[in-house]
Amino acid sequence: MSQRLQRVGDQIQRELAVLIRDEINDPRLTGFVTISSVKVSSDLGYADVYVTVMEPELNDAMSKHSHEASIEVLNKAAGFLRTELSHSLKTRTTPRLRFHYDEVTARGNYMMELINKAVTKTEQTEANSDEDGDDDNNSAL
Repeated sequence: MSQRLQRVGDQIQRELAVLIRDEINDPRLTGFVTISSVKVSSDLGYADVYVTVMEPELNDAMSKHSHEASIEVLNKAAGFLRTELSHSLKTRTTPRLRFHYDEVTARGNYMMELINKAVTKTEQTEANSDEDGDDDNNSAL
């Protein structure tokens, strides 16, 4: 990817973050939308926008359905967002926006959550075994 395309993608990412936060008020857009990356085609015809949706605590089935609804809302608002984006971009054309759920970031967040739970459980187990061990040493004296 050329440096120019990277700069355009970065600008689109910054502008879209503000537009989604301030302008999209659809109740189906649940959670906190984060744009993880934007990949712009070489002819500036399309911009693939990868997003994650941080959900309120929901079970996995609800979360999967909910992020699909959020992506659908964003894709339906793509025309509006493109028009708004055209006011701030200094390019001859404004790319068409295509929103995708960023599985990589979502999976990474899930793995970090599992690791944190495992570390917490290990620390609790070690703390409990240390307490039990102290009692054994005192009784031996």
